[in-house]
Amino acid sequence: MGAGADAVRGRAAGPVRAVLRRTGRQARLSGLAGLTALTVLSGCATGPSLENRGQVTAAPGDSRRLSIGSAGFTESELLAQMYAVLLGKAGYGTGILTVGNRELYEPSLESGQIDVVPEYAATFADWLNAKTNGADADPVASPDLGTTMKVLRGLATPRGLTVLPPGRAVDQNAFAVAASYARQHRLKTLSDLGRAKLPVRLAAGDECVRRPFCAPGLKRTYGIDITAVDPKGVGTTPAKQAVQNGQDQMVLTTSTDATVEQFGLVFLADDKKLQNADYVVPVVNRARAGSRRVAAALGKLNSVLTTQDLAELNQRVDSWRRLPEDVARDYLRKKGLL
Repeated sequence: MGAGADAVRGRAAGPVRAVLRRTGRQARLSGLAGLTALTVLSGCATGPSLENRGQVTAAPGDSRRLSIGSAGFTESELLAQMYAVLLGKAGYGTGILTVGNRELYEPSLESGQIDVVPEYAATFADWLNAKTNGADADPVASPDLGTTMKVLRGLATPRGLTVLPPGRAVDQNAFAVAASYARQHRLKTLSDLGRAKLPVRLAAGDECVRRPFCAPGLKRTYGIDITAVDPKGVGTTPAKQAVQNGQDQMVLTTSTDATVEQFGLVFLADDKKLQNADYVVPVVNRARAGSRRVAAALGKLNSVLTTQDLAELNQRVDSWRRLPEDVARDYLRKKGLL
């Protein structure tokens, strides 16, 4: 996903939470046990050592108890809960470990402290690339899903990770304008906005000024005249209100934001594919969860979960204040997976 959406997901910043939730119960580690879990995560290795590189090419493991990682934001929690239910139905014991920082949970995935994590293809590819080749390495992800998956798997495999097939759901940067503004100027796509030559004040995170998938990309790819970036955050209520009341003309949010209509906004299609292929992908530790049975269980979600579905599930948690585990289980039951 683009940089702006990374900010809204909170995957690179913010306080770290370590919580183990047993599937079907609300038992949680707390106090000393919680601190121990966090200490274990912080001290994890960053992948197979030179002495243990054979585990990368060894037969995939099939552990009976699997720990599922969540990055702590709503969407990640929903996906982790659905993974837990599907794996539970397939005969695995499961627990959910919530750690709101990729710098902690990714090494834990490599070392086997965490066995399964919901990830985003393009974002994870660029993150592993930077980890492997340095922070200044050129990005390797692209809008093409096939290309992105090939690069991602090439980076993940040497670390003992297996990237399972992506589904249809994608969570990437998305841009919305007021519905009345779109009607007035006959806008359906970002190309339409570029051709209209309208001055656009963009409500977004302050990093949008320099990120290639935000203001610079809108100017370069679509010719949109971004006159200023209003630093109200990515997809926040103040950002959407600023577009609703005409203070700004467009807002940066995400493709799984189900609240845009509540503010009288509509998405403009990214018809030239500025955004990278940030499809939801399960990533597993090969030595512990690389079996065909795990892949088959998680693959069932790929056949049903769409971007719109994910947006609606997010809304049920964020707006309706329902528990992620309840929303996840209800959705799987509705889709005939339970």
